[in-house]
Amino acid sequence: MHISRPRSVLLAGAVAVTLSATALPAAFAAPSATAVISEVYGGGGNSGATLTRDFIELANAGSSAYDLSGFSVQYLPGSPSAGSLWQVSALTGSVAPGGRYLVAQAAGTGGTVALPTPDATGTVAMSATSGTVALVSGTTPLTCKTAADCAADTRIVDLVGYGSAVVREGSGPVTGTSATASVARAASLADTDDNAADLSAGAPTPFNTAGETSGGSGPGDPGDPGNPTEPGTVRVHDIQGTTRVSPLNGQSVTGVPGIVTGVRTSGSRGFWIQDATPDADPRTGEGVFVYTGSAAPAVAVGDSVLVSGKVDEYYPSTTTQSVTEITAPKVTVLSSGNALPAPVVLDAASVPAAYVPSADGGSIDALALDPKTYALDLYESLEGTRVEIADTRVTGATTAYHEVWVTIKPKENPTRRGGTLYSSYSDQNTGRIKVMSLDTARPFPVANVGDVLTGTTTGVLDYDSFGGYNLQATELGTLTDHHLRREVTRKQKGKELAVATYNVENLDALDEQSKFDTLAAGVAVNLSSPDIVSLEEIQDDNGAVNDGTVGSDATLKRFTDAIVAAGGPRYAWRYIAPENGKDGGEPGGNIRNVFLFNPERVDFVDRPGGDATTAVTAVRTKKGVTLSASPGRIAPTSDAWDDSRKPLVGEFRFHGKPVFVIGNHFASKGGDQPLHGRYQEPTRSSETKRVKQATEVNTFVKSLLAADKSARVITLGDLNDFAFSPTMTALTGGKALKPLITTLPRNEQYSYVYEGNSQTLDHILVSPGVRRFDYDVVHINAEFADQASDHDPQIVRVDVNAPDHGHH
Repeated sequence: MHISRPRSVLLAGAVAVTLSATALPAAFAAPSATAVISEVYGGGGNSGATLTRDFIELANAGSSAYDLSGFSVQYLPGSPSAGSLWQVSALTGSVAPGGRYLVAQAAGTGGTVALPTPDATGTVAMSATSGTVALVSGTTPLTCKTAADCAADTRIVDLVGYGSAVVREGSGPVTGTSATASVARAASLADTDDNAADLSAGAPTPFNTAGETSGGSGPGDPGDPGNPTEPGTVRVHDIQGTTRVSPLNGQSVTGVPGIVTGVRTSGSRGFWIQDATPDADPRTGEGVFVYTGSAAPAVAVGDSVLVSGKVDEYYPSTTTQSVTEITAPKVTVLSSGNALPAPVVLDAASVPAAYVPSADGGSIDALALDPKTYALDLYESLEGTRVEIADTRVTGATTAYHEVWVTIKPKENPTRRGGTLYSSYSDQNTGRIKVMSLDTARPFPVANVGDVLTGTTTGVLDYDSFGGYNLQATELGTLTDHHLRREVTRKQKGKELAVATYNVENLDALDEQSKFDTLAAGVAVNLSSPDIVSLEEIQDDNGAVNDGTVGSDATLKRFTDAIVAAGGPRYAWRYIAPENGKDGGEPGGNIRNVFLFNPERVDFVDRPGGDATTAVTAVRTKKGVTLSASPGRIAPTSDAWDDSRKPLVGEFRFHGKPVFVIGNHFASKGGDQPLHGRYQEPTRSSETKRVKQATEVNTFVKSLLAADKSARVITLGDLNDFAFSPTMTALTGGKALKPLITTLPRNEQYSYVYEGNSQTLDHILVSPGVRRFDYDVVHINAEFADQASDHDPQIVRVDVNAPDHGHH
């Protein structure tokens, strides 16, 4: 997530269409009409070379942006031995239609000219004369070592063999590489899968996504006109301006003065400067990021510097706000050890209650900032500026990327366990902020929700696509552990049917045993062994390997064995395998919903006829309603479920009484505009599909109730939407279902934590025939840094014999 980042200058309003990485790439045996390897150079830094680094350039011959998230470029020696391994360089971001994307590789000791700012950086020392480079969907190293074996690997999008490479496309490798020559594809980017025909040797011409080519950047000589020793006329507040976009965007600036307040040596490398003599306008920021690209910043905190370069608005994605930067910098250090500007205090009193101005769904880029009224305007006016927070409560646990969410407003919608509740589209939590550390030598604190960063945390305010504004800490508070405990729900009574839902996060038979064991303990211990468990995100038995496997019995055998080992019952299971590649989720994973049930306590009514494409129907009988098939799927051929998980329906009997359970996993929120983005109010484009899905489930539930109005129906799962959403309105329509999350006290209505907001994506709903119930969200994952899934499970205990009205 923070390894590297693409550079792109996206014009306001020009939104690139990003192809989903879930679209399966063509094997390189099928020529690519989109992403191709456009240039390969292994002579960087060699004797006689001009460029200091090797590089691989990608291009997009398609008409839409090509998303490279989760992709990699990989390198194999030209004549691989038995011990040769493919070396992997991970990619992020996307390449625009007709655009280029630059991957820098290892530097040598020779050469004088730097690459333009790369979009990704690897460490591969490529051969100048012979090797193979592949563009791969995924980051798992390839294993093929012959042209035929590589042609059969469907993960390879494109491949180039040069020199005398054994692994290549077509009649032979492209020849002519040297310390001074790369191999490049023709300007048409045509790919006929014949390297010798498609590419030819010539002088290296690396281009990045911003359209920049070589020329180099970095600290220069004081005598260089780009490195003055006296300040120029432009100040940082002139660069930042009174809106979100710099009035100097795209222009060169010379001798901008400032004190270095923070240095970032990994990911998006660079440093922040702040003007020690601010102007009187609270809208115009006094700090700015200086982006040094692949070069390590050659400055230290406290240096007084003059910076020359080009002003750029960097958009981390098409829907985010931008970061104002100085790029391709030349830096003069005037003195060191200077005092830093005093930090701006962010607290409940200084941060406004309103979140962001509205632009009726359009861009807020051009709106004049109003930092006294809107929290995001205040944060934008402080972008690149030193800030300080104190004694902040953790509202989102430490992530794998060494980030933690805190609140500077302790009284803002607190949950019972220390989080911040998200309860409305119109009422955003303005006190949330993400904290990261610039001190790579000090271990980052491992915090759970409810812990406190005690004392002051000071650093520079930055912005990224993963949650918006964040504090890049140069000084971190001390972690105070509030000893959050994982919950254990009570055991169901003999006459209570216990039904749970649990998203087990892409579980497959190739996962580590520790993941199975932790998830199993969640079922056996924390959920106290429910009678029925509806699982989401069970994958096929080989997970992301895409070879046509659709069964998941090996996965379920390992999981149910682990539950027994954890002290739980021996569960049986039922599922309907999806058609290969038709249910969305991770490519090759064939995700599905599954029922586990304890046959000692509950009977499953098996009725033949259920398969991936046959719709289950309600059948009216003299004894009440039954299913046409059990297990079955709801309207699986409806376009509501295109490339999405289909609901699983099962008929169970408990003490002789029928209970219908519907396991759901609705379409994800991927593609929605972020809360912190430049389009306000954000468009929730993914909602349309979930409303259609909810309508299909509601229609099916109504068909059961039409046949028997007292039918006991439990609908549950990961609905990927909130209790206050249109999805829930569609699902409950006609009072067919009652959502149980809203029966809890308000400060307990959550099962998931995202960007410091405690919220609910998972739900259990019951039909009017379920009259007496006891419902619980069991908090074991979402609030903890150490989690087996990012979802908390939920459970409802139903008294099927209860004649009276329901309660919680």
